[in-house]
Amino acid sequence: MRAGRRNSITDIKGLTVGNAADDALKSGVTALICETPSVAAVQVLGGAPGTRETDLLEPHNLVEAVDGLVLSGGSAFGLDAASGVQAYLREQGRGFEVAGQRVPIVPGAILFDLANGGNKEWGRYAPYRELGFEAAGSASAEFAIGTAGAGKGATTAGLKGGLGTASTRLESGFTLGALVAVNALGSATIGSSRHFWAAPFELNEEFGGYGQPSPYPEDAQRPLTKFTMQGTAPEPGANTTIAVIATDAALTKAEAKRLAIAAHDGFARALWPAHTPLDGDLVFSLATGSATQKPDLAEVIELYAAAGATMTRAIARGVFEAQHEKGDIMPSWHQRHGA
Repeated sequence: MRAGRRNSITDIKGLTVGNAADDALKSGVTALICETPSVAAVQVLGGAPGTRETDLLEPHNLVEAVDGLVLSGGSAFGLDAASGVQAYLREQGRGFEVAGQRVPIVPGAILFDLANGGNKEWGRYAPYRELGFEAAGSASAEFAIGTAGAGKGATTAGLKGGLGTASTRLESGFTLGALVAVNALGSATIGSSRHFWAAPFELNEEFGGYGQPSPYPEDAQRPLTKFTMQGTAPEPGANTTIAVIATDAALTKAEAKRLAIAAHDGFARALWPAHTPLDGDLVFSLATGSATQKPDLAEVIELYAAAGATMTRAIARGVFEAQHEKGDIMPSWHQRHGA
């Protein structure tokens, strides 16, 4: 396995990503746009999800493909972001044709960043619809990670979270890419150390190249959460890591569902704890089919294994690339560890 040229989900031909954010709000939106409709599925394993149009992604339901996906801050208010992306795509003539009309299919998911120090006094209507439109309009092969888009105001246990991406080129010729907004209840680092749980999967020192600690810190076996770090009581719906795993392989909707399930392994490898009742952990999957061939059984096993590894790396990159900004309630990885 090796990273793709950009080490990004946009190493998958036909996918672009755009970000939009508000500095005062400390929140934002990330839009993934499919050049042509792509087979999609979803798997939700967190206990507090916030979603739009995820039921239609189940294998037994009618619509096979989507025009885009949205990751947004803003808790339930952020669900408006998908309307902005949908409006942008409709202006481009995109969408599922029904009764002579075009309906862009844009599922979305949100994370909770309302208590991150930003100004959420936005008046009657939240700004996420407009941020979604802006994010879709800026979509390209190159985009910012860290404190950007849906990762703008993200946090983890004791550190800022952020937007991460990674890609993997397999020996079979297929490519995988991950995109993730890391806003976890748990920690991406091993105890109080600077080392990432994701270290065994790192490629090309993409999150510092620090490897695993030796010896492990005394607190490595203690699950660190936002609440244990802050000494506060747990609050429902105050977290969530939301992500996309994509491939250029030709997959059925059911096979794409299995890809989303496999990618959740990356959450468990990069974050501890993960999939708690207070997280809304979710993975969308996309199969663009741009490789024009289906994987055989051996190749599909490799594909699913790499999905977890690629997601693991993307999560660590999201935390590693976070930048300090005025008014932050948590330090960035670089602030805390001075590297």
